[in-house]
Amino acid sequence: MARRAERLALPVGVVATFAILLVVFYYPVGSVLVAAVVRGGRLTLGPLADVLGDPFYTGVLAGAVRDPFGVPVGLGGWVRAGFPTVGFGLFGFTAWQAALSTVASVAVGLPGAYLLARFEFTGRRTLRSLTIVPFVLPSIMVAVGFLAMFGQNGLLNDLLGLVGLGPVGGVLFTLKAVVLAHAFYNAPLVTRLVTTAWESVDARRVESARSLGASRFRAFRDVVLPELVPALLTAALLTFVFTFLSFPIVLALGGLQLATVEVWLYARVQDLALGEAATLGTIETVLSLSLTYFYLRYEARQVRSRGTTTLSRHRLSVGWRTLRDPVRVGLFAYGLVVLLLFVGPLVSMVVESLTGPNGLTTANYAFLARQQAATAVGTIRPLPAVRNSLLFGLGTLLLAVPMGVVVSVLAARGGRGSRVAETLMSAPLAVSGVVVGLGMLQTLVFGTTIAGYRIVASGPLAIVLAHAVAAYPFVSRNVTPALSGIDSRLLDSARSLGASRFRVLLDVELPLVATAVLAGAAFAFAISIGEFDSTVLLSQGVNTYTMPVALERYIGNRSVGPSLGPATAMGTVLLVVTAASFLVIDRLGGRWQP
Repeated sequence: MARRAERLALPVGVVATFAILLVVFYYPVGSVLVAAVVRGGRLTLGPLADVLGDPFYTGVLAGAVRDPFGVPVGLGGWVRAGFPTVGFGLFGFTAWQAALSTVASVAVGLPGAYLLARFEFTGRRTLRSLTIVPFVLPSIMVAVGFLAMFGQNGLLNDLLGLVGLGPVGGVLFTLKAVVLAHAFYNAPLVTRLVTTAWESVDARRVESARSLGASRFRAFRDVVLPELVPALLTAALLTFVFTFLSFPIVLALGGLQLATVEVWLYARVQDLALGEAATLGTIETVLSLSLTYFYLRYEARQVRSRGTTTLSRHRLSVGWRTLRDPVRVGLFAYGLVVLLLFVGPLVSMVVESLTGPNGLTTANYAFLARQQAATAVGTIRPLPAVRNSLLFGLGTLLLAVPMGVVVSVLAARGGRGSRVAETLMSAPLAVSGVVVGLGMLQTLVFGTTIAGYRIVASGPLAIVLAHAVAAYPFVSRNVTPALSGIDSRLLDSARSLGASRFRVLLDVELPLVATAVLAGAAFAFAISIGEFDSTVLLSQGVNTYTMPVALERYIGNRSVGPSLGPATAMGTVLLVVTAASFLVIDRLGGRWQP
C-alpha cells in the first residue's frame, strides 16, 4: 500500500497542480476572454470592435477597425472628460510610456552592468544581490517613496534648501515620475542580465583580437558587444512587458490623468462596467502573451556558454589620482545617480514618517495607533493589515512551494512534453494581476458552477489562491536550475536500489536543493506580502486588507501634505517586513532567473 502511494504521489501532485491552475487561473482568465466575445450566449466581435474602434482607446487607428460580421463600430457611447481622443489613444499611450520606461531603464542599468562586470571593489557582492530588488519590494511602497522624495515638501527639496538652492517642482503626477519609478524597478533587471552576459565573455577571444592589432574599442565592438546584445534585448523586452502591465506605480503617481490600460481597467471594475473591463483585459492579455511569446522564442535561440577564461576586473578605489580618470569620474557620478534614484525614495519614506513641520515626531505612528483603536465602520486599521499580510503569506507558502517544486520536477526530469507542461504552468508570469483578479471576481468570488458543484471562494481564500498563482513561478525558477544540476547517476543509483520516483525526490533531490527551495519560499512570501494588483480587487472590507492595500488607502488624495504621513509610516512598516524577506533570500542565495 505504501509503495503504491509513493508511486502515485508525483502523478497526483502534477494533477493537483494542474487542477489548482485550472480553477484559480485558467478558468477565471478564460472567463474574462469569453466575456469579451460572448453576449447573450452568442459569439460576437462587437465588444472588441467597439473598443478597438473607439478613438479613446486606439486614437487615429480607430478608423481602421471593422467588424467582419458587419456590426457597426461605435465610439464608446460616453464622454471621457479630460482625456485626449487624438494620437494613439489609451493603448498607444500605454505603449509610449512603456517604451520611455524601457529606454530609461536601459540607460540607468547599463553603467551598473559595466561597473559590476569590469571592476572589483568592496561591497560588490552586496550590490549585485540588490539587483533582485524589483522582485521583492512592493511597487505601491516605492510609489510612496517617490511621493515623499519628490513632493513640494519632500526630502529632496529640504536638502536643496539647506544649500540655498531652489525647490524642484513639477515632477510628481507627471509622466517623468512614472518613468523614473519604472526605472527604479527595471534598471536592476537590465544590470543583472547584462552583467551575467558580460562575465561570460571569453577573455581569450578579446586577447586574440588585441594581439591582431585591434584597439580596445574595436575589440569591444567586435567581440564583447555581440555577446551583450542578446542579453540587452532580452532585458529591454522584459522591461517593456513589465512596464506595459504596470499598475500600482501608475495608479499612485499618475492616476486617471496618466491612465494606462491596466489603471483604466481597474477604474472600469470599480464602476462595475465589467463587460468593458473584460474586453480591455482580453486585448491586454493577448498583447502581453504575444510579447512574452516573442521573448521566449528569442531567449530559446540564445546559446549561453561561459568562457573558460573570463575578463579580469580592475580594482576600483577612490582617491585624488583615480579621480583624474574620466571613466572613474563617470562611475562616481553614476553612484550619485544611484543614490538619488534607488536609495533616495526609500530613505525619504522613512524620514518623512518620522518628521513633521516642527522636526522629529512620532505623530504619524500615533495616527496609526489611533486608527487601530477606532471603531468607525470602514476604518483602515494597521495591525489587521499586517496580520492579514503575514497570514496570507504563510498560506501562499503552503500552496506555492509544492506547486513550484512539481513544476521544477517536470522541467528538470519530466522527459517528453515536460517543456510544454512547464510553459503552461508558467503562464501566470505573462498575465496581469488585475486580469487575474477580475476573472476570480467574476467566477470564484461571485460563485460559479463546475461539474454540477457550486464553488465560491471569497475573502482570504481567494486572496491566498491569487497570491499562490503569482508566487509559485518564482519558486520553480529557483528550484529548476538546482534540480537540473544534480548528477543523474545519483538518481539512477537510488532507483536501481528500489527507490520509487517520489522517494528519490524526497530523500535525494530535495535535500540537495534545500537551499534553492528555501530561497524560492522566501521569494514566494515576499511576493505575497507585496502583491497589490489582484488583492485590491479581491479584498472585501477591512477584514481582508493587506499592507499594500492599506498603504494605497492611506495615500488619500495623493497630496504631499499631512495626508502622506500615515502612508509613509505604513510604508515603513511594510519596508521592514520586505527587508527581512530580502535578507533571507540573500543569505540563501536566491537567484530568480527571468
